[in-house]
Amino acid sequence: MSTPHESAQSLMQLYELRREEKLRVARAWVVRSFNPKSVEDFTAVMSTEEYTYFRMTSGYWEMAASFVVHGAIDLEMFRAVSGEMLAAYCKVEHMIDELREGTGQPGLFKYVEQVAADWPGAKERMGAMRAYFAELASAT
Repeated sequence: MSTPHESAQSLMQLYELRREEKLRVARAWVVRSFNPKSVEDFTAVMSTEEYTYFRMTSGYWEMAASFVVHGAIDLEMFRAVSGEMLAAYCKVEHMIDELREGTGQPGLFKYVEQVAADWPGAKERMGAMRAYFAELASAT
């Protein structure tokens, strides 16, 4: 297990990665524009250039969550600063098993799912986020 100082250092390094311009664009696209309602919607995105944004964002959060799962970053410290992970995960969480099977990606959001499963109130929070994002999408 990491010390509080080591966890803080790792979280700061993750934050620095989040500031990289291409990842900022990718994260913004996932949160604002990526709203699959079905596996078919998701697979349709897989054939577009925007799928790179999803891969970048999901890869980033999967890496960060794996650090938590393996004890390199303290869980409570991670939760305090990583709510955006839930925003990205809520886009697919409601159909994650079907996505894993239907897209041939059995490890899709494996570690993110583990961290979210133990996050108090995460299911409710992600449900509210999904409703909010759907409302935003329908307004545009």
